[in-house]
Amino acid sequence: MTLLSVPQPRQAQPQPSAPPGRREALLALLRRPSALAALTVLLVCVPLGNQDVTAAVHVTPADVASVGLVAVCGLRVLSAFRAGRALLPTRAAVLFCVIAVAVAASTIASQDPSQSLSGFVRLIQVFVLVPLAVLLALRERRDLVLVLGAMVAAALIEGAVGAEQFLTGTGASYDGGSARAVGTFGAQDVMAMSAVVSYGLLAALGLALEARRAGRRRACWLLGLTAAVLVFPLAVSFSRGSWIATGCAAVVALVLADVRLALRGALFAAAAAVVLVGGFGLGGASVAARLGSITTVAGAAPDHSVTDRYDLWTTAGRIWRDHPVTGVGPKEFPQYRDGHAPLRLSSGSDTGGAGAGYSREPLLSPHNMYLLLLSEDGLVGLTAFAVLFLSLLLGTVRRTLRERGGLGAALLGLLVWQLVDFLYADIGGTTTVLVSVVFGLAAYGTFGADRKAAP
Repeated sequence: MTLLSVPQPRQAQPQPSAPPGRREALLALLRRPSALAALTVLLVCVPLGNQDVTAAVHVTPADVASVGLVAVCGLRVLSAFRAGRALLPTRAAVLFCVIAVAVAASTIASQDPSQSLSGFVRLIQVFVLVPLAVLLALRERRDLVLVLGAMVAAALIEGAVGAEQFLTGTGASYDGGSARAVGTFGAQDVMAMSAVVSYGLLAALGLALEARRAGRRRACWLLGLTAAVLVFPLAVSFSRGSWIATGCAAVVALVLADVRLALRGALFAAAAAVVLVGGFGLGGASVAARLGSITTVAGAAPDHSVTDRYDLWTTAGRIWRDHPVTGVGPKEFPQYRDGHAPLRLSSGSDTGGAGAGYSREPLLSPHNMYLLLLSEDGLVGLTAFAVLFLSLLLGTVRRTLRERGGLGAALLGLLVWQLVDFLYADIGGTTTVLVSVVFGLAAYGTFGADRKAAP
Protein backbone atom coordinates (compact mmCIF):
# COMPACT_ATOMS: atom_id res chain seq x y z
CA MET A 1 0.00 0.00 0.00
CA THR A 2 1.47 3.24 -1.16
CA LEU A 3 1.05 6.27 1.01
CA LEU A 4 0.31 9.36 -0.96
CA SER A 5 1.82 12.48 0.53
CA VAL A 6 -0.32 15.55 0.51
CA PRO A 7 1.64 18.50 -0.91
CA GLN A 8 2.17 21.16 1.70
CA PRO A 9 1.47 24.75 0.78
CA ARG A 10 4.64 26.48 -0.24
CA GLN A 11 5.70 29.08 2.28
CA ALA A 12 6.32 32.51 0.90
CA GLN A 13 9.97 33.35 0.88
CA PRO A 14 10.85 36.67 2.46
CA GLN A 15 11.59 39.20 -0.21
CA PRO A 16 14.87 41.06 0.09
CA SER A 17 14.14 44.50 1.46
CA ALA A 18 15.66 47.72 0.25
CA PRO A 19 19.09 48.51 1.63
CA PRO A 20 18.39 49.70 5.16
CA GLY A 21 21.27 52.15 5.23
CA ARG A 22 19.89 54.45 2.55
CA ARG A 23 16.33 54.35 3.88
CA GLU A 24 17.41 54.91 7.47
CA ALA A 25 19.59 57.84 6.44
CA LEU A 26 16.64 59.46 4.63
CA LEU A 27 14.36 58.92 7.61
CA ALA A 28 16.99 60.35 9.94
CA LEU A 29 17.23 63.47 7.79
CA LEU A 30 13.46 63.86 7.80
CA ARG A 31 13.41 63.42 11.58
CA ARG A 32 16.33 65.74 12.28
CA PRO A 33 17.05 68.04 9.31
CA SER A 34 19.24 70.20 11.55
CA ALA A 35 22.03 67.72 10.71
CA LEU A 36 21.78 68.89 7.10
CA ALA A 37 21.94 72.51 8.25
CA ALA A 38 25.11 71.72 10.21
CA LEU A 39 26.54 69.93 7.16
CA THR A 40 25.84 73.04 5.07
CA VAL A 41 27.96 75.07 7.49
CA LEU A 42 30.85 72.59 7.47
CA LEU A 43 30.91 72.21 3.68
CA VAL A 44 31.86 75.88 3.39
CA CYS A 45 35.38 74.79 4.35
CA VAL A 46 35.78 72.56 1.28
CA PRO A 47 38.62 74.06 -0.84
CA LEU A 48 37.51 75.13 -4.29
CA GLY A 49 40.92 75.86 -5.78
CA ASN A 50 41.18 79.10 -7.71
CA GLN A 51 37.61 79.30 -8.95
CA ASP A 52 36.27 82.74 -9.82
CA VAL A 53 33.90 83.63 -6.98
CA THR A 54 32.58 86.61 -8.96
CA ALA A 55 31.24 84.44 -11.77
CA ALA A 56 27.55 84.71 -12.63
CA VAL A 57 27.04 81.04 -11.74
CA HIS A 58 29.14 79.96 -8.77
CA VAL A 59 27.82 76.83 -7.05
CA THR A 60 29.65 75.44 -4.02
CA PRO A 61 29.15 72.17 -2.07
CA ALA A 62 27.52 74.25 0.69
CA ASP A 63 25.03 75.62 -1.85
CA VAL A 64 24.16 72.08 -2.90
CA ALA A 65 23.64 71.07 0.73
CA SER A 66 21.41 74.12 1.28
CA VAL A 67 19.27 73.06 -1.67
CA GLY A 68 18.94 69.63 -0.06
CA LEU A 69 17.94 71.28 3.23
CA VAL A 70 15.26 73.32 1.45
CA ALA A 71 13.97 70.17 -0.29
CA VAL A 72 13.78 68.14 2.93
CA CYS A 73 11.99 70.91 4.82
CA GLY A 74 9.71 71.45 1.82
CA LEU A 75 8.65 67.80 2.05
CA ARG A 76 7.90 68.25 5.75
CA VAL A 77 5.80 71.33 5.05
CA LEU A 78 3.89 69.52 2.31
CA SER A 79 3.26 66.53 4.55
CA ALA A 80 2.07 68.76 7.37
CA PHE A 81 -0.20 70.71 5.00
CA ARG A 82 -1.87 67.50 3.85
CA ALA A 83 -2.44 66.59 7.49
CA GLY A 84 -4.01 69.97 8.19
CA ARG A 85 -1.11 71.29 10.30
CA ALA A 86 0.90 74.47 9.90
CA LEU A 87 4.63 74.22 10.58
CA LEU A 88 5.50 77.80 9.64
CA PRO A 89 4.47 80.68 11.93
CA THR A 90 2.23 83.19 10.19
CA ARG A 91 4.38 86.20 11.11
CA ALA A 92 7.49 84.57 9.67
CA ALA A 93 5.70 83.60 6.47
CA VAL A 94 4.43 87.15 5.97
CA LEU A 95 7.81 88.81 6.57
CA PHE A 96 9.71 86.55 4.19
CA CYS A 97 6.97 86.63 1.54
CA VAL A 98 7.17 90.43 1.53
CA ILE A 99 10.87 90.09 0.66
CA ALA A 100 10.00 87.80 -2.26
CA VAL A 101 7.36 90.22 -3.57
CA ALA A 102 9.69 93.24 -3.32
CA VAL A 103 12.55 91.48 -5.14
CA ALA A 104 10.14 90.20 -7.80
CA ALA A 105 8.88 93.76 -8.37
CA SER A 106 12.41 95.11 -8.87
CA THR A 107 13.21 92.22 -11.23
CA ILE A 108 10.13 92.87 -13.37
CA ALA A 109 10.88 96.61 -13.48
CA SER A 110 14.55 95.99 -14.31
CA GLN A 111 16.07 97.44 -17.46
CA ASP A 112 17.14 93.87 -18.32
CA PRO A 113 14.83 91.35 -16.59
CA SER A 114 16.65 88.35 -18.08
CA GLN A 115 19.94 89.57 -16.55
CA SER A 116 18.24 90.29 -13.22
CA LEU A 117 16.66 86.84 -13.02
CA SER A 118 19.82 85.21 -11.65
CA GLY A 119 20.01 87.94 -9.00
CA PHE A 120 16.37 87.31 -8.09
CA VAL A 121 17.07 83.60 -7.61
CA ARG A 122 20.12 84.33 -5.45
CA LEU A 123 18.27 86.80 -3.21
CA ILE A 124 15.36 84.39 -2.77
CA GLN A 125 17.77 81.58 -1.88
CA VAL A 126 19.76 83.65 0.64
CA PHE A 127 17.00 85.69 2.28
CA VAL A 128 13.86 83.54 1.93
CA LEU A 129 14.22 79.82 1.20
CA VAL A 130 17.28 78.83 3.23
CA PRO A 131 16.37 80.94 6.32
CA LEU A 132 12.88 79.42 6.36
CA ALA A 133 14.38 75.95 5.96
CA VAL A 134 16.74 76.56 8.90
CA LEU A 135 13.79 77.83 10.96
CA LEU A 136 11.88 74.63 10.20
CA ALA A 137 14.93 72.41 10.81
CA LEU A 138 15.44 73.70 14.37
CA ARG A 139 12.86 72.06 16.60
CA GLU A 140 14.60 72.04 19.97
CA ARG A 141 17.69 73.37 21.73
CA ARG A 142 19.98 70.51 20.76
CA ASP A 143 19.26 71.26 17.08
CA LEU A 144 20.42 74.81 17.72
CA VAL A 145 23.51 73.57 19.59
CA LEU A 146 24.32 71.28 16.66
CA VAL A 147 24.35 74.13 14.13
CA LEU A 148 26.27 76.48 16.46
CA GLY A 149 28.78 73.69 17.12
CA ALA A 150 29.26 73.29 13.36
CA MET A 151 30.06 77.01 13.16
CA VAL A 152 32.68 76.63 15.89
CA ALA A 153 34.21 73.61 14.14
CA ALA A 154 34.35 75.44 10.79
CA ALA A 155 35.99 78.44 12.47
CA LEU A 156 38.64 76.25 14.11
CA ILE A 157 39.46 74.61 10.78
CA GLU A 158 39.75 77.89 8.90
CA GLY A 159 41.48 79.60 11.83
CA ALA A 160 44.16 76.90 11.99
CA VAL A 161 44.84 77.17 8.25
CA GLY A 162 44.85 80.97 8.40
CA ALA A 163 47.20 81.13 11.39
CA GLU A 164 49.62 78.80 9.62
CA GLN A 165 49.50 81.01 6.52
CA PHE A 166 50.36 84.11 8.55
CA LEU A 167 53.16 82.48 10.51
CA THR A 168 54.77 80.92 7.44
CA GLY A 169 54.13 83.81 5.03
CA THR A 170 52.07 81.69 2.60
CA GLY A 171 48.85 83.66 2.70
CA ALA A 172 47.38 86.21 0.32
CA SER A 173 49.36 89.25 -0.76
CA TYR A 174 49.25 92.14 1.71
CA ASP A 175 51.46 95.20 2.17
CA GLY A 176 54.25 93.83 0.01
CA GLY A 177 54.23 90.37 1.59
CA SER A 178 52.13 87.20 1.67
CA ALA A 179 50.97 87.09 5.26
CA ARG A 180 47.23 87.72 4.99
CA ALA A 181 45.28 84.77 6.39
CA VAL A 182 42.59 83.57 3.98
CA GLY A 183 42.11 79.95 5.08
CA THR A 184 41.01 77.51 2.39
CA PHE A 185 39.24 80.20 0.35
CA GLY A 186 42.14 81.58 -1.65
CA ALA A 187 43.21 85.09 -2.55
CA GLN A 188 40.12 85.82 -4.66
CA ASP A 189 37.85 85.56 -1.62
CA VAL A 190 39.91 87.28 1.06
CA MET A 191 36.89 88.19 3.21
CA ALA A 192 35.58 84.64 3.59
CA MET A 193 37.88 83.31 6.32
CA SER A 194 37.31 86.32 8.57
CA ALA A 195 33.54 85.81 8.29
CA VAL A 196 33.74 82.10 9.17
CA VAL A 197 36.06 82.77 12.12
CA SER A 198 33.81 85.60 13.36
CA TYR A 199 30.74 83.36 13.23
CA GLY A 200 32.55 80.64 15.14
CA LEU A 201 33.91 83.05 17.74
CA LEU A 202 30.44 84.44 18.49
CA ALA A 203 28.89 80.96 18.49
CA ALA A 204 31.53 79.76 20.98
CA LEU A 205 30.86 82.81 23.13
CA GLY A 206 27.12 82.11 23.17
CA LEU A 207 27.64 78.43 23.95
CA ALA A 208 29.97 79.43 26.80
CA LEU A 209 27.25 81.70 28.23
CA GLU A 210 24.77 78.82 27.97
CA ALA A 211 27.18 76.47 29.78
CA ARG A 212 27.76 79.12 32.46
CA ARG A 213 24.04 79.51 32.99
CA ALA A 214 23.64 75.73 33.27
CA GLY A 215 26.48 75.47 35.81
CA ARG A 216 28.83 73.50 33.54
CA ARG A 217 32.04 75.28 34.49
CA ARG A 218 34.43 73.06 32.54
CA ALA A 219 32.46 73.45 29.30
CA CYS A 220 32.19 77.19 29.94
CA TRP A 221 35.95 77.60 30.30
CA LEU A 222 36.67 75.39 27.29
CA LEU A 223 34.28 77.32 25.03
CA GLY A 224 35.57 80.64 26.35
CA LEU A 225 39.12 79.55 25.58
CA THR A 226 38.00 78.54 22.08
CA ALA A 227 36.57 82.01 21.49
CA ALA A 228 39.82 83.57 22.74
CA VAL A 229 41.94 81.37 20.46
CA LEU A 230 39.91 82.46 17.42
CA VAL A 231 40.83 86.10 18.04
CA PHE A 232 44.32 85.56 16.58
CA PRO A 233 43.28 84.25 13.12
CA LEU A 234 40.61 86.94 12.99
CA ALA A 235 43.26 89.59 13.67
CA VAL A 236 45.66 88.34 10.99
CA SER A 237 42.88 88.22 8.39
CA PHE A 238 43.34 92.03 8.29
CA SER A 239 39.63 92.42 7.62
CA ARG A 240 38.64 95.76 9.13
CA GLY A 241 34.92 95.20 8.63
CA SER A 242 35.03 91.84 10.44
CA TRP A 243 36.96 93.37 13.34
CA ILE A 244 34.40 96.13 13.80
CA ALA A 245 31.42 93.79 13.40
CA THR A 246 32.83 91.22 15.84
CA GLY A 247 33.56 93.87 18.46
CA CYS A 248 30.06 95.35 18.18
CA ALA A 249 28.39 91.93 18.28
CA ALA A 250 30.38 90.69 21.28
CA VAL A 251 29.72 93.89 23.26
CA VAL A 252 25.98 93.85 22.56
CA ALA A 253 25.60 90.15 23.40
CA LEU A 254 27.65 90.34 26.61
CA VAL A 255 26.08 93.57 27.87
CA LEU A 256 22.55 92.23 27.43
CA ALA A 257 23.55 88.95 29.05
CA ASP A 258 25.57 90.29 32.01
CA VAL A 259 27.11 93.76 32.32
CA ARG A 260 29.72 92.66 34.88
CA LEU A 261 30.74 89.75 32.69
CA ALA A 262 31.12 92.16 29.77
CA LEU A 263 33.48 94.36 31.83
CA ARG A 264 35.56 91.36 32.89
CA GLY A 265 35.70 90.19 29.28
CA ALA A 266 36.92 93.60 28.14
CA LEU A 267 39.70 93.57 30.73
CA PHE A 268 40.72 90.03 29.74
CA ALA A 269 40.77 90.97 26.04
CA ALA A 270 42.94 94.01 26.76
CA ALA A 271 45.38 91.91 28.82
CA ALA A 272 45.54 89.25 26.11
CA ALA A 273 46.26 91.90 23.45
CA VAL A 274 49.09 93.32 25.55
CA VAL A 275 50.65 89.87 26.00
CA LEU A 276 50.28 88.75 22.38
CA VAL A 277 51.27 92.02 20.74
CA GLY A 278 53.61 93.56 23.29
CA GLY A 279 55.16 90.32 24.54
CA PHE A 280 55.27 88.16 21.40
CA GLY A 281 54.86 90.84 18.72
CA LEU A 282 52.23 88.84 16.81
CA GLY A 283 51.13 91.17 14.03
CA GLY A 284 50.73 94.22 16.26
CA ALA A 285 52.19 96.77 13.84
CA SER A 286 50.22 95.43 10.88
CA VAL A 287 46.94 95.39 12.82
CA ALA A 288 47.49 98.94 14.09
CA ALA A 289 48.29 100.20 10.59
CA ARG A 290 45.23 98.46 9.20
CA LEU A 291 42.98 100.07 11.80
CA GLY A 292 44.45 103.49 11.11
CA SER A 293 43.73 103.17 7.39
CA ILE A 294 39.95 103.11 7.89
CA THR A 295 39.70 106.89 7.60
CA THR A 296 42.77 107.46 5.40
CA VAL A 297 41.27 108.90 2.23
CA ALA A 298 43.58 111.88 1.66
CA GLY A 299 47.26 112.67 1.75
CA ALA A 300 50.22 111.60 -0.33
CA ALA A 301 49.47 107.86 -0.10
CA PRO A 302 45.80 107.19 0.68
CA ASP A 303 44.52 103.64 1.10
CA HIS A 304 42.98 102.91 -2.31
CA SER A 305 40.77 100.15 -0.93
CA VAL A 306 39.17 102.72 1.37
CA THR A 307 38.80 105.45 -1.24
CA ASP A 308 37.38 102.96 -3.74
CA ARG A 309 34.81 101.82 -1.22
CA TYR A 310 33.67 105.35 -0.45
CA ASP A 311 33.48 106.08 -4.19
CA LEU A 312 31.38 102.97 -4.73
CA TRP A 313 29.00 104.16 -2.02
CA THR A 314 28.69 107.48 -3.82
CA THR A 315 28.02 105.60 -7.06
CA ALA A 316 25.22 103.56 -5.51
CA GLY A 317 23.57 106.72 -4.19
CA ARG A 318 23.68 108.33 -7.63
CA ILE A 319 22.16 105.24 -9.25
CA TRP A 320 19.34 105.23 -6.71
CA ARG A 321 18.54 108.92 -7.30
CA ASP A 322 17.93 108.09 -10.97
CA HIS A 323 15.77 105.01 -10.15
CA PRO A 324 14.29 105.66 -6.67
CA VAL A 325 11.27 103.34 -6.46
CA THR A 326 12.29 99.87 -7.67
CA GLY A 327 15.97 100.47 -8.50
CA VAL A 328 17.74 99.23 -11.61
CA GLY A 329 17.13 95.55 -10.86
CA PRO A 330 19.16 92.75 -9.23
CA LYS A 331 22.65 92.21 -10.71
CA GLU A 332 22.43 95.53 -12.59
CA PHE A 333 24.84 97.61 -10.50
CA PRO A 334 27.88 96.79 -12.70
CA GLN A 335 26.02 97.97 -15.80
CA TYR A 336 25.33 101.41 -14.29
CA ARG A 337 28.53 101.81 -12.28
CA ASP A 338 30.73 103.54 -14.84
CA GLY A 339 28.07 106.06 -15.80
CA HIS A 340 27.67 107.24 -12.18
CA ALA A 341 31.11 106.66 -10.60
CA PRO A 342 33.64 109.38 -9.70
CA LEU A 343 36.59 109.62 -12.09
CA ARG A 344 39.12 108.45 -9.49
CA LEU A 345 37.43 105.05 -8.96
CA SER A 346 39.83 102.18 -9.71
CA SER A 347 39.04 99.59 -12.34
CA GLY A 348 39.48 96.76 -9.83
CA SER A 349 41.36 95.42 -6.83
CA ASP A 350 44.61 93.48 -6.96
CA THR A 351 44.73 89.94 -5.56
CA GLY A 352 47.39 87.29 -5.39
CA GLY A 353 49.21 84.82 -3.16
CA ALA A 354 47.91 81.76 -1.26
CA GLY A 355 48.71 79.52 -4.22
CA ALA A 356 47.24 81.84 -6.86
CA GLY A 357 48.88 84.19 -9.31
CA TYR A 358 48.31 87.89 -9.63
CA SER A 359 44.85 88.95 -10.84
CA ARG A 360 42.72 92.07 -10.90
CA GLU A 361 39.19 91.59 -9.65
CA PRO A 362 36.48 93.96 -10.97
CA LEU A 363 34.42 96.06 -8.54
CA LEU A 364 30.96 94.63 -9.16
CA SER A 365 29.13 95.96 -6.09
CA PRO A 366 29.23 98.94 -3.71
CA HIS A 367 30.50 96.73 -0.84
CA ASN A 368 27.55 97.85 1.29
CA MET A 369 24.49 95.63 1.36
CA TYR A 370 22.09 98.42 2.21
CA LEU A 371 23.32 100.63 -0.64
CA LEU A 372 23.30 97.63 -2.98
CA LEU A 373 19.63 97.00 -2.13
CA LEU A 374 18.84 100.70 -2.48
CA SER A 375 20.43 100.97 -5.93
CA GLU A 376 19.21 97.64 -7.32
CA ASP A 377 15.84 97.24 -5.55
CA GLY A 378 14.95 100.82 -4.71
CA LEU A 379 12.99 102.07 -1.74
CA VAL A 380 10.53 99.19 -2.12
CA GLY A 381 13.23 96.56 -1.68
CA LEU A 382 15.19 98.34 1.03
CA THR A 383 12.03 98.93 3.09
CA ALA A 384 11.06 95.25 2.91
CA PHE A 385 14.53 94.14 4.00
CA ALA A 386 14.68 96.79 6.74
CA VAL A 387 11.40 95.51 8.23
CA LEU A 388 12.74 91.95 8.21
CA PHE A 389 16.08 92.91 9.76
CA LEU A 390 14.48 95.06 12.47
CA SER A 391 11.92 92.36 13.35
CA LEU A 392 14.62 89.73 13.74
CA LEU A 393 16.80 92.09 15.77
CA LEU A 394 14.01 92.93 18.22
CA GLY A 395 13.06 89.26 18.49
CA THR A 396 16.59 88.10 19.32
CA VAL A 397 17.02 90.96 21.82
CA ARG A 398 13.85 89.88 23.64
CA ARG A 399 15.04 86.28 23.73
CA THR A 400 18.46 87.28 25.09
CA LEU A 401 16.90 89.38 27.84
CA ARG A 402 14.46 86.59 28.68
CA GLU A 403 17.19 83.95 28.91
CA ARG A 404 19.76 86.25 30.56
CA GLY A 405 22.31 85.26 27.95
CA GLY A 406 22.51 81.64 26.89
CA LEU A 407 21.89 80.61 23.32
CA GLY A 408 19.88 83.77 22.75
CA ALA A 409 23.12 85.73 23.09
CA ALA A 410 24.67 83.62 20.33
CA LEU A 411 21.75 84.31 18.00
CA LEU A 412 21.81 88.02 18.80
CA GLY A 413 25.58 88.23 18.36
CA LEU A 414 25.49 86.52 14.97
CA LEU A 415 22.69 88.77 13.73
CA VAL A 416 24.35 91.96 14.99
CA TRP A 417 27.60 90.89 13.32
CA GLN A 418 25.80 90.41 10.02
CA LEU A 419 23.91 93.70 10.16
CA VAL A 420 27.07 95.65 11.03
CA ASP A 421 29.14 93.82 8.42
CA PHE A 422 26.56 94.78 5.80
CA LEU A 423 27.80 98.36 6.25
CA TYR A 424 31.11 97.30 4.68
CA ALA A 425 30.22 94.25 2.61
CA ASP A 426 27.40 92.54 0.74
CA ILE A 427 26.51 89.01 -0.32
CA GLY A 428 28.75 87.18 -2.72
CA GLY A 429 31.53 84.63 -2.52
CA THR A 430 31.88 81.23 -0.96
CA THR A 431 30.37 82.05 2.44
CA THR A 432 27.12 83.60 1.16
CA VAL A 433 25.16 80.55 2.25
CA LEU A 434 26.28 81.19 5.84
CA VAL A 435 24.49 84.55 5.70
CA SER A 436 21.23 82.71 5.09
CA VAL A 437 21.97 80.30 7.96
CA VAL A 438 22.51 83.29 10.29
CA PHE A 439 19.15 84.77 9.31
CA GLY A 440 17.54 81.36 9.79
CA LEU A 441 19.00 81.14 13.30
CA ALA A 442 17.73 84.66 14.04
CA ALA A 443 14.30 83.65 12.75
CA TYR A 444 14.33 80.70 15.13
CA GLY A 445 15.24 83.02 18.00
CA THR A 446 12.35 85.29 17.03
CA PHE A 447 9.63 82.83 15.99
CA GLY A 448 10.69 79.62 17.74
CA ALA A 449 8.05 80.02 20.43
CA ASP A 450 5.39 80.52 17.74
CA ARG A 451 6.35 77.21 16.14
CA LYS A 452 6.02 75.35 19.45
CA ALA A 453 2.63 76.92 20.08
CA ALA A 454 1.29 76.11 16.60
CA PRO A 455 -1.19 73.20 16.43
